[in-house]
Amino acid sequence: MKRIFSGIQPSGSLQLGNYLGAIRNWAKMQNDYECIFCVVDLHAITLPQDPLAMRAATREVAAGVIAGGVNPETCIIFNQSQVPEHAELAWLFNCVARLGWLNRMTQFKEKAGKDRDGAFVGLYTYPVLQAADILAYKATDVPVGEDQKQHIELCRDIAQAFNSMFEIDFFPLPEARIQKAAARIMSLRDGRKKMSKSDPSDYSRINMTDGPDAIAQKIKKAKTDPYPLPDSLDELDQRPEAQNLITIFAALCERSEESVLSEFAGKGFGDFKRYLAELAVEIMGPIGKEMQRLMNYPDEVDSILNHGANKAREIAKPIVSEAKEIVGFLKP
Repeated sequence: MKRIFSGIQPSGSLQLGNYLGAIRNWAKMQNDYECIFCVVDLHAITLPQDPLAMRAATREVAAGVIAGGVNPETCIIFNQSQVPEHAELAWLFNCVARLGWLNRMTQFKEKAGKDRDGAFVGLYTYPVLQAADILAYKATDVPVGEDQKQHIELCRDIAQAFNSMFEIDFFPLPEARIQKAAARIMSLRDGRKKMSKSDPSDYSRINMTDGPDAIAQKIKKAKTDPYPLPDSLDELDQRPEAQNLITIFAALCERSEESVLSEFAGKGFGDFKRYLAELAVEIMGPIGKEMQRLMNYPDEVDSILNHGANKAREIAKPIVSEAKEIVGFLKP
């Protein structure tokens, strides 16, 4: 059976876009693959973090993954820092990867901005840690968005370089499983801006912790325009708020936007929002309820993460130990 590895940042305040873009896809994979899912808290500290807030965010993201349908009895779910093999293997890979490879990474340029000299070294080298995350488990497949494809190519380069350097076929070359283009979920208050936890208005987003009343109220108050819904996607090009609500409806019920438009063409937003609210409450309401329950019992979440970390180490420890032996380190 193929082995899947994927991670999610402990950024906290999960919202609808996180569920549709990652968590729902993870839940779909869990019965067909051996799945290892990780809250990547080591990656989080490549930017300054408040320690208390990060612990809370790690638990919240884990709760969101579980509430979103990922079963910790079927999959391995843990936070990265509990498995030291990630950091150990990353150092070995730092001594295999080339500066030229990292200089090509576009995400560092985007995140560091103009003050590259002031950026943390970890922000520059985190794609090497990402390679270690994957190869510590000899994962065969990595579900990512198009923006992460470059990092999987780097992971393959590192695996190939390690194998070549020591003349051994040890690490596999993992395949990027580019996710079907995730619905681009935009703000409920401005259809030209991505839905984000950083927006000062809570009415701009549907949080994964929102209850049925909050979900329905936010959709009711979502910004629209005065025109009825058209019968073709082309007519939505200059109507970003209308486009966004159609996108959300289609993503939630896993239908095409064309089929949604054909059903609601000519109707006003009063009718459409009522159906959208019912759909969103049906799908997201139970997730929010379970996520709130888990967040009220942090010991339960910690226990799941600890159990997952133990299972993860059972896989990673012998792989990394063998890699260290290949490099030439003395065994204890």
